[in-house]
Amino acid sequence: MQISAVQYDSPGRDDRSNRSLNREWVEITNTGRRAVNLDGWTLKDEDGHTFTFHHYRLDGRSTVRVHTGEGRDSRSDLFQDRRNYVWDNRSDTATLRNDHGRFIDDASWGRHHGGGRHHR
Repeated sequence: MQISAVQYDSPGRDDRSNRSLNREWVEITNTGRRAVNLDGWTLKDEDGHTFTFHHYRLDGRSTVRVHTGEGRDSRSDLFQDRRNYVWDNRSDTATLRNDHGRFIDDASWGRHHGGGRHHR
């Protein structure tokens, strides 16, 4: 299980429209062959904004895109239903933890300790 891509800077003007909010997203990929139940897993930014997965199962070798704005959840797209941006355009870290709070993966951008990906 890994964070495979992050679109932290929504293309175009940051006008807080739902369309703009949904163009900010994090992709999580199940690299294994077996489905994984993500119920209770969390995706969090450095400021503590947390998205908790509820009743969601990610098939093996599949990717889900977690959008910031509002929308109808599907197998390939989930929505945080927020009205403000989560991911900082300059620097931030997206951290994925399992339902026991155990670190799974993270992705960082901008100015961080040594830059790039790091683990806490």
